[in-house]
Amino acid sequence: MLDDTWNGEADLRRAFSRFATGVTVVTTHAPGQGAVGFTANSFSSVSLDPPLVLWSIARRAARYDAFAQAEHFAIHILSAEQRGIAAHFVSDGGGFDQFDWAPDENGTPALHGCLARLACTRHEAVSAGDHTIIIGRVTGLAQREGAALAYINSRYATLD
Repeated sequence: MLDDTWNGEADLRRAFSRFATGVTVVTTHAPGQGAVGFTANSFSSVSLDPPLVLWSIARRAARYDAFAQAEHFAIHILSAEQRGIAAHFVSDGGGFDQFDWAPDENGTPALHGCLARLACTRHEAVSAGDHTIIIGRVTGLAQREGAALAYINSRYATLD
């Protein structure tokens, strides 16, 4: 039996946490800030032709301006071994010196060792409630095999 009571944002957040998602880190190079990263589980594919993906960021996020204005960004689909990277970029947008990375041809930070990295150019940004949905056109990718890092019930999990 479903409990159909809904007492606000906390209940909605808990319901959303029941959906398992992959874990990504989105990176960009922001003028005046340098390399910036953000852990996001709001990632989804949109289209194969043209190749489009999306992710969303809260307008109140400390790194909102860097990503809302970014022309280029990379989405890194994390492996199970990269839980530390995910945890780091939840709270800190910098600190790239702790990780193996290099700038790509657009200056976007490219983290190494991920299951997949999608280089993107901003296609569109759509206002949606308290978030902005950022749609990117995939311009390049790298990928490898391995177990994925997932997030469900407010904690990390491994998907083989």
